[in-house]
Amino acid sequence: MNLSLYSGATGMEAQQLSLNTIANNIANVNTSGFKKSKIEFQDLLYQNPRPVGGETGAGNIVPTGIEMGNGTKVVSTARVFSQGNLTQTSEKMDFAIDGIGFFEVERPDGTPSYTRDGAFKIGPNGEITTSEGLPILNGPNNFPPEATGIFVAPTGLVSVQLGDGTIQENGQFQLTRFSNPGGLRSLGGNLYQETPASGPPEAGLPGENGFGSIQQGYLEMSNVNVVGEMVNMIVAQRAYEINAKSIQTSDEMMSRVNNLKR
Repeated sequence: MNLSLYSGATGMEAQQLSLNTIANNIANVNTSGFKKSKIEFQDLLYQNPRPVGGETGAGNIVPTGIEMGNGTKVVSTARVFSQGNLTQTSEKMDFAIDGIGFFEVERPDGTPSYTRDGAFKIGPNGEITTSEGLPILNGPNNFPPEATGIFVAPTGLVSVQLGDGTIQENGQFQLTRFSNPGGLRSLGGNLYQETPASGPPEAGLPGENGFGSIQQGYLEMSNVNVVGEMVNMIVAQRAYEINAKSIQTSDEMMSRVNNLKR
């Protein structure tokens, strides 16, 4: 059996998935709080017509064997949770996490999810929500309608200025972290969900015990490096082409064998 046909086909499929991942990264280059994915490959099982270490008689051992590979496969599309650049927006309801942590959000079905996107809004009842209207958990209290200013310290402590000029505290942000953030499930909408692989959520105050601080008036941008992704795209394209070439070459060799009788 000509294994090069099947190996080349697995290579083409793997590079197509790699290109899909790269395209998604580039598409979200301006998405607040987006974390890029990197694709990881593994080689497939090998055929061993002559196993290494076999005996050839008289106590002799085969120093090297024959192993025929069967191609490659995608084993993971891991999220890279490196820090994105903080961009100043000067909006009072924009918050960036500088360091480790997530904001906790309540989904419509009542389950929690987590996000790094701090582009928040104030709801009709003074509650703080995401751009999709999802309420923020472990955050400040409802803002009074007469509030004229909102101030958030790096520690997450929230203060509001009332119409008469007085300032009062109005709760505090808490952040959540995971032992393995790469194990979170992506839900879309800049949201992640806990899984058995991520470990249980751990809540804490910003700036304490390794949690990041909160920067008001800033947004964390995507950690996608466009130049790096363009290079990865070229590499994936060339790898796809050379795998296709190996299939074409194998087909030509088989065609020549079939034509020997002529």
